[in-house]
Amino acid sequence: MGILRVNQISGDETQLSTLGIGTTAPVTGSVFFDGTGDTLTVTSSDFSFGTGDFTIECWYNLTTTPTNFYIFDLSVNGIRFQLYDEGSGQIKNYWTTKTGTSYVSAANQFAELNKWYYMVMTRKGTTVYAFMDGILQGTFTEADNFTQTALTIGNYGGGGNYEFTGYLSNFRILKGTALYTANFTPPTLILEPIQDTVLLCCNNPDSAAAVSLAGIGTSKTITVNGNAVASTFNPGLVRNFTYGTQFTGVTRLDTQGYIVPPSGTTENRFPNFGSVEGARGVFGGGYNPGASVANLIEYLTISSTGNTQDFGDLSIAPIYGNLAACSSSSRGLFMGGENNTTQINYITISTTGNSSTFGQLTVARRALGGCSNATRGLAVNGFAGSRSNVIDYVTIATEGNALDFGDTVEPSYATHCCGSPTRGVFTGGNTSTPANLNTIQYVTFASLGNTSDFGDLTSIRFNHGCSSNVTRGIMGGGQTPGTTNTIDHITIATLGNAVSFGNLTVARNTLPSVASSVRGVFAGGTGTPSFTNTIDYVTFSTIGNATDFGDLITGRSHFAGCSNGHGGLG
Repeated sequence: MGILRVNQISGDETQLSTLGIGTTAPVTGSVFFDGTGDTLTVTSSDFSFGTGDFTIECWYNLTTTPTNFYIFDLSVNGIRFQLYDEGSGQIKNYWTTKTGTSYVSAANQFAELNKWYYMVMTRKGTTVYAFMDGILQGTFTEADNFTQTALTIGNYGGGGNYEFTGYLSNFRILKGTALYTANFTPPTLILEPIQDTVLLCCNNPDSAAAVSLAGIGTSKTITVNGNAVASTFNPGLVRNFTYGTQFTGVTRLDTQGYIVPPSGTTENRFPNFGSVEGARGVFGGGYNPGASVANLIEYLTISSTGNTQDFGDLSIAPIYGNLAACSSSSRGLFMGGENNTTQINYITISTTGNSSTFGQLTVARRALGGCSNATRGLAVNGFAGSRSNVIDYVTIATEGNALDFGDTVEPSYATHCCGSPTRGVFTGGNTSTPANLNTIQYVTFASLGNTSDFGDLTSIRFNHGCSSNVTRGIMGGGQTPGTTNTIDHITIATLGNAVSFGNLTVARNTLPSVASSVRGVFAGGTGTPSFTNTIDYVTFSTIGNATDFGDLITGRSHFAGCSNGHGGLG
């Protein structure tokens, strides 16, 4: 198409108006409930949280002072948000589970009508956190096994005069993730169907029954009861324009109302999966004699540069690292290591805090590799008294023990891994000297089985950093068996040998790498003569040497890294 004629361009009103372009279509919406029989109902086994973590969040705007309104109710007093006027003229907010014996309430500052508020409940472990506009209102202990499946939005699940009057927007439920456990900045972007999303609704200005899942979770059918109706009124959230298709040419409009589309190429920019900070890299564990780094977790924002910041601690610290990591868009898993070597810990990447227990590997081992797509995490090879060719897998959204996936071609350790949404790729490894590996193997995440041959690295390599975007995998540093600064790369969809990419800023080994869709970031490692805190990065779409990024809190080696923006998420 060379020329397109249009009468009006619609998009985000706030952003387009700054360019002098009028619009009538908002990028998000809400559902209006008039308090006379209006509800949305949906039933799904996805709402059975069991004893696991969850997040429930929405924006509300009251138009009438409540006597006792229910924003939602999960299977008749299972879990609910409630608004209540105790007669003082102050509207109280209730975050409640069970039959009302476990709850947090807050009042006073949330007493205004015709104003948007952001209400969130999360459970992590057995602690429930209640937030209003990003501020923690309180916590309580709740260890119940929730088996509820029936969700009512806008009223008490058992019926009666508890009907909400006002607007609800961007109602989202995550199963398996406690997105927030400490004060946070409320989102300014519309909520997206991130990993572990099982429902996202009340956000379409054209349909009250619309569900946004984008392939995550199972399909849902919302029944609209009464005359609940979609509305363009919304909390002022805008769409995230930091991803999608970006045209690099110039768009021109002529005086006849024609648009000449841009020339040049397009670039697909990776979404930030709803996290406040965008794509994060998180590093855990490590070894540096005399430095307390064995259980250290730190993080950086991959799109920026600078030093890492403290995240928290691994709950079970390896003696000196040698652990692996993998991640979804919301969770990071740290697996194995020198001590308690079957242990799997997990974190929520968009927050900060200590890790929690996830489960156990099938075989206790250290010096293993890890990779993942959006659903499955793999733990590959390692050393367990002898070299191993075991591949374990876990479902990242669900805590539990790992299961057998298959085997690699040859037992080894210090094999490092990356992947796309469909393939896990395993590179190099240390076998019985001198037969170390230059092989590249791969598996298909969706099926169980042994590895297949992919090609060869440019040389023998182990204890290197390995990461990917959707298209390319990069392998930097490591031992050949001498320490190297060489970076190789492959095209994940195409079998074949690796080719040279460039060099790291510092030659080193036993280092991890994390990635967004744009950058691969290498951190720390053992150089000559000692441990380094160097962080450097490369841009996937180019060929060339790495650039300085910043520094780790403490120089170390034998640690692991993961991110919420790597190529396996697609």
